[in-house]
Amino acid sequence: MGFAWRNFFSAALAGILLCHVCSSAQKVPKFDFMRNAAEAPAVSHYDYIIVGGGTAGCPLAATLSENHNVLMLERGGSPYGNSNITNLSAFGAALADLSESSPSQRFVSEDGVINSRARVLGGGSCLNAGFYSRASLDYVREAGWDAKLVNESYEWVERVVAFEPRMGKWQSAVRGGLVDVGVVPDNGFTYDHLYGTKVGGTIFDRHGHRHTAADLLTYANPPNLTLFLYATAHTILFQTKGRKRPRAHGVVFEDSKGIKHRAYLRNGPESEVIISAGCLGSPQLLMLSGLGPAQHLKAHNITVLLDQPMVGQRVSDNPMNAVFVPSPVPVEVSLIEVVGITHNGTYIEAASGESFAGGPSSRDFGMFSPKIGQLSTVPPKQRTPEAIAEAWELMNKLDEAAFRGGFILEKIMGPLSWGHLELRTRDPHDNPSVTFNYFKDPTDLQRCVAGINIIRRIIESKSFAKFRYQNVSMATLLNMTASAPINLLPKHDNLSRSTEQYCRDTVMTIWHYHGGCQTGSVVDSDYRVLGVDSLRVVDGSTFHDSPGTNPQATVMMLGRYMGVRISRERIERSTEK
Repeated sequence: MGFAWRNFFSAALAGILLCHVCSSAQKVPKFDFMRNAAEAPAVSHYDYIIVGGGTAGCPLAATLSENHNVLMLERGGSPYGNSNITNLSAFGAALADLSESSPSQRFVSEDGVINSRARVLGGGSCLNAGFYSRASLDYVREAGWDAKLVNESYEWVERVVAFEPRMGKWQSAVRGGLVDVGVVPDNGFTYDHLYGTKVGGTIFDRHGHRHTAADLLTYANPPNLTLFLYATAHTILFQTKGRKRPRAHGVVFEDSKGIKHRAYLRNGPESEVIISAGCLGSPQLLMLSGLGPAQHLKAHNITVLLDQPMVGQRVSDNPMNAVFVPSPVPVEVSLIEVVGITHNGTYIEAASGESFAGGPSSRDFGMFSPKIGQLSTVPPKQRTPEAIAEAWELMNKLDEAAFRGGFILEKIMGPLSWGHLELRTRDPHDNPSVTFNYFKDPTDLQRCVAGINIIRRIIESKSFAKFRYQNVSMATLLNMTASAPINLLPKHDNLSRSTEQYCRDTVMTIWHYHGGCQTGSVVDSDYRVLGVDSLRVVDGSTFHDSPGTNPQATVMMLGRYMGVRISRERIERSTEK
């Protein structure tokens, strides 16, 4: 397979998952409480300080501000007015943007899989494929959550950000193929996690505009909320003198000009610092603040406040593997809309597109354009004008039919494999080192094989027949997909002979990584950090498994859920006095 084809398949995966045709202008909310951190006072005081304005932090801040004075610190900027976020037809530029102001911060795990973390108000909900689906009832029960409040919290989120997608013919063919191969029943459209095939929700409205967790700040009580953008937290401040246990009482944060500010909690045991910085950011900040494995902290010359060996441990990323299926007929642009929830531990999803690529007639190739540097394996310094021009010329020779088709992908539940996270430096702007250990547990590999086999049967199903070339074998599709530079792992020849090797060689992220501050080992069931006072972690770093098929609905729900819980507890304690 030639250079242009390899580039095509790599770009196609990101393009189909992350692009959409958009129209009309999106109404931008006016948040008077949102300011640049450079405007922050040197010292300030609040009832609650939330570090991280992401998928959990935004609903948490909105809820707590109903009755309390809240500060939220977000290290990135606003998603509003950024067409690379709100208008997905231009979203490739956001992923390819490696600048310090980019809404996504790229990292490569020690496993060799290319990944990204959010750096923008609204967090991952500004960068993902938009699928909205709740966690299963079993997940809610095992988490020990109040089912009634969970349901109310989901509904609170859904009133603002969740929509029913408009199903096209390609997604309908995938849906029919799932039913054909026995992923039944067909549950129709639902937010609920049900075995069988279903149409899930989406955070894109009918105009193709993304609605993110930042939109949930419309629920906030503006006089009670202060939001600083471009505010990078450096450390949590603790009181230790005369106390049996350290108590969090403030945060040191830095603005975009490099000036540091201090925000303190107001007096009283009810005031708290809440970390909602995600799977990478939350354990990283705990360690930078002296909570973590003692030997590791000492190696970085960090004073140990509390030897907590489980901080940064048991991080997991749900492996994703996909098969690209070129289509003999045009297909609609679609994001993740249909999911097959199987009994063998795998979820089947799909995305398609033609106009996202533009095709050769566009002369710029849209999301496939070498000009945006979408290939993760090509370092920025190698994206010279000459290299870009050569790649563009090669792509210009491709037949327009090459830009038709879609991906059918499988993501395994759980997963059972897990790894760890460590600091690289003491600079909070730097990514930590992360190892996910994909497929270390053999059950995960078995589930991937089962998922690929289901994809094989869907492609060969009667419902999907219109969208596949009859003379292209599954072996050809597997080898064609595997030839793309989707990760930095070494590749083996003729992967169609071993589905296990195909899973290992083509593993990618679907950005559902979690853990590092898990309940029971780093935080308790109320998300309070063990061993210290007035500090909680509320985000996906506390999860043992990824909730449902896609976690964003549950992360947003958790922010609302814990905001209500914390507010109620505070009111109850005040009435007891």
